[in-house]
Amino acid sequence: MKIGMVSLGCPKNLVDSEVMLGLAQQAGHQLTRDAADADVLVVNTCAFIDKAKQESIDAILEMAEHKKSGRCQRLVVTGCMGERYRDELKAQIPEIDAVLGTGEVPEIVAALGSAGSAGFAERNPAYVPLLRANGTAVTGDDRLPTYIYDAETPRLLATPRHYAYVKIAEGCDYTCAFCIIPKLRGHYRSRSTESIVREAAMLAAQGVRELLLISQDTSFYGNDLGERGALARLLRALNRVDGLDWIRMLYLYPTTIGDEVLDAMAESEHVCNYIDLPLQHASDAVLKRMKRPGTHASYERLLDRIRTRLPGVALRTTFIVGFPGETAGDFQALERFVTTVGFDHVGVFTYSHEEGTSAHGLGDDVPAKTKRQRQARLMSVQKKVVARAQQARVGQRVRVMVDGPSAEHELVLRGRTEGQAPDIDPLVYLTDCDPAELTPGTLVDGEIVGSRDYDLLVRPVAVSAAV
Repeated sequence: MKIGMVSLGCPKNLVDSEVMLGLAQQAGHQLTRDAADADVLVVNTCAFIDKAKQESIDAILEMAEHKKSGRCQRLVVTGCMGERYRDELKAQIPEIDAVLGTGEVPEIVAALGSAGSAGFAERNPAYVPLLRANGTAVTGDDRLPTYIYDAETPRLLATPRHYAYVKIAEGCDYTCAFCIIPKLRGHYRSRSTESIVREAAMLAAQGVRELLLISQDTSFYGNDLGERGALARLLRALNRVDGLDWIRMLYLYPTTIGDEVLDAMAESEHVCNYIDLPLQHASDAVLKRMKRPGTHASYERLLDRIRTRLPGVALRTTFIVGFPGETAGDFQALERFVTTVGFDHVGVFTYSHEEGTSAHGLGDDVPAKTKRQRQARLMSVQKKVVARAQQARVGQRVRVMVDGPSAEHELVLRGRTEGQAPDIDPLVYLTDCDPAELTPGTLVDGEIVGSRDYDLLVRPVAVSAAV
């Protein structure tokens, strides 16, 4: 059959989609990018916040139209919405033939071809771990996913050829008040270092030049297995993999990023000088209600320590505005924090009142208009911070990885510095380029000649490496 897939949400969800595509292809199915040409359509959903849930519902309904009037014979829904709203989806959208949760990725082949087949959870009562990470027993009503792929699992990359995400762990043991992820993804479980390094070597052999390590909390890697220092050892092992130019970590946590990790980053030439550290807020009162560890002062000490050990490090973070009880004073503390620290990249989200989280019981007492105003205000502050920093960088030399052509002009290419991750961070625009010479994955030495909003303008000086 011809299989089409819509993948929504974060890179962690994208890896699940790539695994499902790999399993489908291994089973003999063909893959298509054209929904109208598919016999079976799969929507891998996100359910993190209201906006993501609405996007998922819209995508499901759009694909359902192909089943009504086109070639499509089956519609399969997978991912976080499947985990969270399995029964509701089946009841409200009758066009759906099968629903798989986050722990049922291996069941995709059965879901593609056998109508009415029982799901993985229904056929496997041992679907839950015997013990949580803290040693307490799991009850019958506490059904949580345990699946995570490994290096031998078939996987078909959906990213450009020169970079790939590698999920080093799954699940989360934190209880942040605003977050539903632990209930959707299960308890934290690390892959083995050997499996990750083996996968990295295979990806490098396929032409991948940048590896992006992801999980719900990348800096917690190995702690669930009692392996202190596991992430530092993993970074050093990956640094020795032939063919990898950049190794980038996403989703570090402010209380689990230790000195051994910073030392490994400093000592490993291929590990990017880049820290993605979602802090969520800077008001002690809001952080406490969010059930986030740390304080304004401890965050400042952590950032100073990172910058001392990793000179020139690019810092990325995210914040939530409008959390229940957030006062004007709380927001002003956050605003001062952003101005003072000088992050390279900041993402700002408005609080989404999610059922099933402990924050849901607090009451959504910050008006939606106020949330939007605070989001816009904080991004305005960050834009001024970035403008000053970029002006100071004019004339500096940087190394850029080419991502591909730009819509700007035939002689302008898109790329990124070591301090910019794909999809979430601003871009570099390379001017006066020869697209035939600078193919995606090529590393270019260039000079910063200016900026435009958050993006940098760079003039190539020399090609330092090529795929």
